[in-house]
Amino acid sequence: MTSQTLPAGMIRAVSTTGPHQGYMPGFGNDFETEALPGALPQGQNSPQKCAYGLYAEQLSGSAFTKPHPERTWCYRIRPSVKHTTRFEKIDVPLWKSAPHILPDVISLGQYRWDPIPHAAEDLTWITGMRTVTTAGDVNTQTGMASHIYLVTRSMEDEYFYSADGEILVVPQEGRLRFCTELGIIDLEPKEIAILPRGLVYRVEVLEGPARGFVCENYGVPFTLPNRGPIGANCMANPRDFKTPVAAFEDRDAPSSVVMKWCGQFHRTRIGHSPLDVVAWHGNYAPWKYDLRTYSPVGAILFDHPDPSIFTVLTAPSGLEGTANIDFVLFRERWLVAEHSFRPPWYHKNVMSELMGNIYGIYDAKPKGFVPGGMSLHNCMLPHGPDRNAFEGASNGELKPEKLDETMSFMFETRFPQHLTEWAATSAPLQDDYIDCWDSLDKKFDGTPGEK
Repeated sequence: MTSQTLPAGMIRAVSTTGPHQGYMPGFGNDFETEALPGALPQGQNSPQKCAYGLYAEQLSGSAFTKPHPERTWCYRIRPSVKHTTRFEKIDVPLWKSAPHILPDVISLGQYRWDPIPHAAEDLTWITGMRTVTTAGDVNTQTGMASHIYLVTRSMEDEYFYSADGEILVVPQEGRLRFCTELGIIDLEPKEIAILPRGLVYRVEVLEGPARGFVCENYGVPFTLPNRGPIGANCMANPRDFKTPVAAFEDRDAPSSVVMKWCGQFHRTRIGHSPLDVVAWHGNYAPWKYDLRTYSPVGAILFDHPDPSIFTVLTAPSGLEGTANIDFVLFRERWLVAEHSFRPPWYHKNVMSELMGNIYGIYDAKPKGFVPGGMSLHNCMLPHGPDRNAFEGASNGELKPEKLDETMSFMFETRFPQHLTEWAATSAPLQDDYIDCWDSLDKKFDGTPGEK
């Protein structure tokens, strides 16, 4: 490893081999990395004295007694008890947590929104978060919330961490830098990132304004889905997940740390940067993933498979086969099924689906579902292709067809998703979305044969 000074004043280790300098490949691996030579103890976790006068500290993302616990040992300039003092409660009005059920807001319906316009005022990662839906209960660590972020300004001497859950970030416009305790992640559209529960970080704007989607997971962390009969390959391959190498700031300056805890926000003021982990080893760390490396699997003879075949990540529940959350990707792919209706079919199910469009056209909704837009189909509400998509798929020539320049995703959860007041009244809701099925006509006339 070698060291490199970054514009933000951080020192990080940089891999000297391979095409992904600054990142380590693999999903769920036990990594080890140091930004200064010899900073990482060998053969034990907590020596009597650490090199460079560092403090040893463990960051745990699961119970100690879990069969495969999520934990990382950090070797830092100050222990994290020095990164908080007395807290003061602050108001972050548009970032909501479950349960958030409003009697005057109707969450029962099929909804779709235009892209949220960029704001004229300065917005950071904290002030620019807009909650769309909540599900479950943050206090019992079940369920999720979905958000839109609008970011125009970097956080300056301000840091954030959440005790409520991990954060899945899906950029749609702009580029962000996440300076975290365990390393630096630069993120752009067509990539995603996970920021674990309890991890301190600062968000900088590399190219703005920035807009994207966030899934806040209160429950069991995201993992790769079981592949079953698919086997060892395709879908999301572990080697394509990138975890940053160690980075740290040794900077004395008045700073603030904002903590989200049980849906409430609190600020504490300190005199230095909390991003002071010089070396670490473990499996509880942030990572990013390039969605363009996702290898879709689908029907090569007939019929359209369930959307679960496109699952990138899943957050399991205690019920086998039923996820708290699935992150599902609909990207470029070939359609070749014979004598089949190729788009997603009409259906209603127990899962609640929030979709977002990163770019391009979604095949089941060729009009109205634009990049940056999103839709919500709550549990047991029927949905499916509009008339144009139905007629085109029913009557088109069934030759091999490439769905190109398209990338949409879905946050799917077993919990009903409840709209916030902002989503119901302030976000650009398409009031006529439900009318997209009005022109579907009756084709049944009691006689056999195709209609």
